[in-house]
Amino acid sequence: MKALDTNILVRFLTKDDGAQAERVYRLFKTAEENKEVFFVPVLVVLELLWVLESAYGISRQDILDAFDELLLLPVLEFDAQDAVRACIADARRSKCDMSDLLIAHYAVLSGESDQVLTFDRNAAKSGIFHLLKNT
Repeated sequence: MKALDTNILVRFLTKDDGAQAERVYRLFKTAEENKEVFFVPVLVVLELLWVLESAYGISRQDILDAFDELLLLPVLEFDAQDAVRACIADARRSKCDMSDLLIAHYAVLSGESDQVLTFDRNAAKSGIFHLLKNT
């Protein structure tokens, strides 16, 4: 199985480079016909969230909708899919930074953590974070 870099998914979603977007579309179409799957590492998800929001200025709602669609594509297999889905669901209910939510859900769903310590007061409003005070 081949993994995807963030820029492949950026082209697919934004179509900011028509030729590359078309190339990704054909790649996915061929993979679907051949029942092939591409791996999407959790770090690519994290970077994709950041790039779409920070570099492209895409609205939170549009990013969340795009991830809902990506998760349905049969040619994509997401690393830590439960954490990605939990992040997307939590991001719809809160104003917490999406990247922070992914980090937290990944940590907790790994089974190694039950909370994530943070200095971020906004993140601490979510039950998955615990505010570390400066005392």
